[in-house]
Amino acid sequence: MVDEELLKLLEVLPPRVKQSLLDHKDIDSLIEVILDLGKSPEARFSKIIFYISGDLVTQDDIDFVVSKVGSFSGDNRAGIERTLHRISCIRNRIGKIIGLTCRVGRAIYGTNDIIQDVMESNKNLLFLGPPGIGKTTKLREAARILSDQFGKRVVVVDTSNEIGGDGDIPHSGIGRARRMQVAAPELQHHVMIEAVENHMPEVIIVDEIGTELEATACRTIAERGVQLIGTAHGIALENVLSNPTLSDLVGGVQTVILGDEEAKRRHTQKAILERKAPPTFDVAIEIVERDKFAIYSNVSKAIDDLLRGRLPHPEVRVRTLEGKIKVEKPPVEMTLPFDEELERSVKEKDQALVRIFPFGVNRGQLERGLLALGVPAVVVMKIDEADFVLTTKAKARPGTKIVTAAGEHGLPVHAIKKNVSAQIMKFLKFYFRLGSSDDSEGIALREIDEAIDTVQKSGHSIDVNPQNAYIRRLQHQRVEEFGLRSESVGEEPLRRLRIYPA
Repeated sequence: MVDEELLKLLEVLPPRVKQSLLDHKDIDSLIEVILDLGKSPEARFSKIIFYISGDLVTQDDIDFVVSKVGSFSGDNRAGIERTLHRISCIRNRIGKIIGLTCRVGRAIYGTNDIIQDVMESNKNLLFLGPPGIGKTTKLREAARILSDQFGKRVVVVDTSNEIGGDGDIPHSGIGRARRMQVAAPELQHHVMIEAVENHMPEVIIVDEIGTELEATACRTIAERGVQLIGTAHGIALENVLSNPTLSDLVGGVQTVILGDEEAKRRHTQKAILERKAPPTFDVAIEIVERDKFAIYSNVSKAIDDLLRGRLPHPEVRVRTLEGKIKVEKPPVEMTLPFDEELERSVKEKDQALVRIFPFGVNRGQLERGLLALGVPAVVVMKIDEADFVLTTKAKARPGTKIVTAAGEHGLPVHAIKKNVSAQIMKFLKFYFRLGSSDDSEGIALREIDEAIDTVQKSGHSIDVNPQNAYIRRLQHQRVEEFGLRSESVGEEPLRRLRIYPA
């Protein structure tokens, strides 16, 4: 038997389409119905696409649906009163409706139990994920739980009536939460501010934050002490960070020029990227699958890690087929191997930060080589900031421009045969005296591969043989490639890697 809300959507469809769907065995899993002029009606179910046989869609069919649902808003969406169904239209060049997407809206309860503790934390919460993954469903459920179970004053800013359904009376799926409709999508940020100023909410819920004005409104709301729960365009946290329109939601990005001493302390170049401000949202949740969530409980730290080229570690929660919730905690906070080994390599070599001025040598390859080896050196832009010049043999002949300039600054000149990555790496290893031989590196990496295989099969941690700082760096990188976690343990000269299962 078809449920009452789904039947309301079927009632607005052309009679022959309605009857074909009523006769379909998978009617309960119907997702949407597509009506495009001159094509067969198309019904999309959770697992199949069903083309309704018979006549092609005519203008009369489309006009029939339009007459049932009334006018479309500025974003070309309409609905059916007191339901969550959405009818979206496609227009031709003169504005005539020639296509319709009739999407089934269902109020799904009990989906937020896996993240309910996060919602109850009073922290600002941002949902991310691909279209159709269930972000709006999570907002609707959050509105109901926070208003009904916790008695909070919740206001839903409903731009396209996606959360609370069509009509002046919102769907029961949002519980006792109040709903403010938005006349046009470009006015969403105005309604967000109005909700705070006029209605004294404790929680604001907003869907599809997508413009700079809306991002600014979010920051204003957060600064007034109102809990904010929303969704944004983007599949992952990195997408929001790299989107100049929305990056303010996670703190924004700015270029900072460090002083010589600070750059030396951080073992980095002078120009770096840093977070500009505290994030608007304290917690970010990536909806990886409908029952799988990656939770960044500290957005500030996650963004800082991304800007430093590190991979942040979210808490992963999964609902199993048996209905149980499995939680995978992030690794225990510790100094990351990159920083730890780099710091130790500096101490072991007892060297100050080395500044290299490349001439006729690829700057990008040189920087990547320094990063890969973890040596205490940076690439500089001016020769008067350098400790030595790195160039090619062809450019290092006596009397050449670079040799003369180096002599004027009292700098040594080091030359490599050719401007290729292999030659650059060979020079860096020689200059910083890294590894005794290629054989020792190969043996150490083969050992780490065998250890990784053992950990994956046994599920237990394992220690490998002691190595110097450079080889430990290579081993850490190899472990990360396999999705495992490692740390350095012990004291020199017995310091070694310990590998943990995923």
